[in-house]
Amino acid sequence: MKVQIQIDGALATINVGLAYRDDTLSEWTEMAHSIEQRKLSCNFTTTKTYENEGRYYECDLLPFMELGNVAHKYYLLNIRLPVSERKKINMGIGEIKDIRLVGIHQNGGFTKVWFAMKTFLTPSILIIMVWYWRRITLMTRPPVLLEKVIFALGLCMTFINIPVEWFSVGFNWTWMLLFGDIRQGIFYAMLLSFWIIFCGEHLMDQMERNHFSNYWKQVGPIVFGSFCLFIFDMCERGVQLKNPFYSIWASDVGTELAMAFIIVAGICACLYFLFLCFMVFQVFRNISGKRSSLPAMSKARRLHYEGLIFRFKFLMLVTLTCAAMTVIFFIISQVNEGHWHWGDYTVQVNSAFFTGIYGMWNLYVFAIMFLYAPSHKRYGDEQSSDAGASGEDIQLTTTITHVDGPTEIYKMTGKEAQE
Repeated sequence: MKVQIQIDGALATINVGLAYRDDTLSEWTEMAHSIEQRKLSCNFTTTKTYENEGRYYECDLLPFMELGNVAHKYYLLNIRLPVSERKKINMGIGEIKDIRLVGIHQNGGFTKVWFAMKTFLTPSILIIMVWYWRRITLMTRPPVLLEKVIFALGLCMTFINIPVEWFSVGFNWTWMLLFGDIRQGIFYAMLLSFWIIFCGEHLMDQMERNHFSNYWKQVGPIVFGSFCLFIFDMCERGVQLKNPFYSIWASDVGTELAMAFIIVAGICACLYFLFLCFMVFQVFRNISGKRSSLPAMSKARRLHYEGLIFRFKFLMLVTLTCAAMTVIFFIISQVNEGHWHWGDYTVQVNSAFFTGIYGMWNLYVFAIMFLYAPSHKRYGDEQSSDAGASGEDIQLTTTITHVDGPTEIYKMTGKEAQE
């Protein structure tokens, strides 16, 4: 909303109401009503001289309202600026020349692409997840920690994929924005935790891992940060379930808290990525140390393990790239969420970048479950003859798995499952 006034820094009191109807003949039904206060930030664009008397101030955009769902055909917005000398309401805002509303919405083209992606990707991830867990249950040993975490990641990806947005077309579900933020927050927490455990399970810094309790120092801050993100979201969108005109940016304290949260979240995301890079570097160093034992092997077995090492390193680089894109997307999303409240500073997020990141997550989760699924083939023992090993069909995965044993990459890094 843009209001032109004559006095800067005044506090405007707005009496607003929102109503809807689904045809041009029915009566309007009120869905929200509130009395809000907004602090105006205005500048006089010309020199304050006698000749410019009567000109108006140019004011910054103000947060007005946010709807989580638009399920009706027609909406009516009623804006009043009541004046009361006794209560000192709107006595210092000057003469109102005009009010301009800026609407931000999801266009039809993006909506079609978004709905189509979710509708297609949901069964795809669900099928690979069921197939993956079936392979796990066919083994004689219990699943190791990494396999459990991969399955949990698949569950979170399926949860965020479910196209509940289809129901928002016919149902007035005002909680859709909050529900979407909760789903994305759960996926963020699971994905960041998975990368820590994924790298940690391929390190040789401890004799025993395969226990979630060994990662509490790394996963704990991630869970705490996700909880803080949820609380921050509830402070605004939770209240907007009843009052769409509420905004945490409306007060000075709320603005400072929101900006502080965005800055801290961005710093924490960068620190997490640097820590993940350090863990990947340690994994590469440990795997490279294992290469010293390859020359003593036969040619067939040496080529087999060199292929494993190459493909595993490639997967780690893909993981690092996915993590970098996720951190960039998270920071840009947080900045974009609040850029309307920072005056002239704007950041635009291309819809192709948004859908691209979403597709990247699905492809990455799909690849991880496919590559780390236990093999149905029975490979010979480590002490079997080289001739028998060379005649086997080597899978193009990083983790060829015996039916009742740990993956080969676990054996290479000394991470055999602890019973």
